[in-house]
Amino acid sequence: MMALIKRQYDWVLSWAETPYGGYALFVLAFVESSVFPIPPDVLLIALCLGHRKSWFKFGLICTVGSLLGGIFGYIIGMGLWSVVDQFFFTYIPGFTEAQFAKVQGLYEQYDFWVVFVAAFTPIPYKVITITAGVFNINFPMFVVASLIGRAARFYIVAALLYKFGEPIHAFIEKRFNLLTIAFTILLIGGFMLLRYVGH
Repeated sequence: MMALIKRQYDWVLSWAETPYGGYALFVLAFVESSVFPIPPDVLLIALCLGHRKSWFKFGLICTVGSLLGGIFGYIIGMGLWSVVDQFFFTYIPGFTEAQFAKVQGLYEQYDFWVVFVAAFTPIPYKVITITAGVFNINFPMFVVASLIGRAARFYIVAALLYKFGEPIHAFIEKRFNLLTIAFTILLIGGFMLLRYVGH
């Protein structure tokens, strides 16, 4: 499995060297939101390093593609899950029946935050997009949380690469998971503090 993922990783990176990098980024961001194991950050980083002045365009492409892919995942969960569930459990990394049971419990308490955190952090976003449809999570809330989380994630990466170039690339690759989790904790802590002060 790891060898297969490594080949997919190298294949994704190869698109950065072609004139179709932007189109490939959109497709990758779309399919990663429901089925593909390689995150679009890989190609986004490569494209931003090669064309730093186009960082905003690439951030937008990645955000829109991922959001539309998330909506597609929601539709799969809402209308097709009973037909395709065993395919996902068997062949798509990140899908287990135990995870689904846990996610359902989380939705009952933290619906917006579950979607936002998955959209922003390394938590497999595809699990959340499909389960949101399966469990009939409020669709406008799902779209808003996904948009905020995905846009924040991709634009932070793109902006840092535009500003600092190759040094920040090495830093992000080494500490990406830790950085996004820390940012999410700080953001949620800030909202909780505002809520506490408001009372």
